[in-house]
Amino acid sequence: MNFDEFTGQVQHRLELAETGEAVRAIRATLSNLGRRIPEGNAEDLAASLPMEIKWYATGAVPDHGQRFDWSTFVERVADVEGIDRSEAAYHAQVIVDLVASVVPPSDLQQLRDQLPEDEDDENWGKLFEVVDAGGWGEAQEAQAGGGPQPGNE
Repeated sequence: MNFDEFTGQVQHRLELAETGEAVRAIRATLSNLGRRIPEGNAEDLAASLPMEIKWYATGAVPDHGQRFDWSTFVERVADVEGIDRSEAAYHAQVIVDLVASVVPPSDLQQLRDQLPEDEDDENWGKLFEVVDAGGWGEAQEAQAGGGPQPGNE
């Protein structure tokens, strides 16, 4: 997947009017993830991404391995994008789902291992809600009540 395809997918999935909005959403999510996880993990995660996208999680991050929770992450994404927190959380979830479709499963697992998912801890499991629902298409179907209907099998 190249840069245009990646940003186009984000723009489509998030229903954004302009490519610039998609790029800002990608940058907000990946640069803040890059800040949260160790540099080597960020490099591994970004290795399969288009070069321009990889930069957001690696080269654009001056200080990897910072300790902050899910709430702070969402706040930072919202600030960069200039949107509200609930929308920022959804954008991050959809972008991580797209990343998950591009990177090897071991790199996604490595990301999960870096982020506490215990409800009593930092609630990072929320970042993977779209991935865990079967991906963007499946999550959209479930949210809209789509999918197989009883009696229509």
